[in-house]
Amino acid sequence: MKRNSDNPRALATIKGGNIAPKIFGSVKFYQRNGCVYLVADIDGLPPNETGFYGFHIHEGTNCKGVEFSNSGNHYNPNGRSHPKHAGDLPPLMLCGNTAHLEVLTDRFTINNIIGRTVVIHNSYDDFKTQPSGNAGNKIACGIIEEI
Repeated sequence: MKRNSDNPRALATIKGGNIAPKIFGSVKFYQRNGCVYLVADIDGLPPNETGFYGFHIHEGTNCKGVEFSNSGNHYNPNGRSHPKHAGDLPPLMLCGNTAHLEVLTDRFTINNIIGRTVVIHNSYDDFKTQPSGNAGNKIACGIIEEI
């Protein structure tokens, strides 16, 4: 999707925790004709077995707690099974120690997710295990803020 001159409506600044303290980056959210265009740029990812990392919007409103426990579970206002939660996103894919992802979704609006969290997990999402895809520990988190 062509990025035009308009600015993102929301931003999550991503920071790693105790497991992966070198992670940093941003997730930008643009509202586009009933969809949300999300752009993630993440650096400092540690290598893992597959090079894929679970990446989700979570229902919590902060990144505190052991391994970001206050970030809550996947954002799932409609009570659907995984991977049909509103907050389920495609995985991040490692390139060196960075990842870039652009995705368009109609599962939520920016207004729905302001104040919620974006979480990166240390393993891939298998897209079937309930309730979270067996994606492993939470290794990075950011709060979605309106800008």
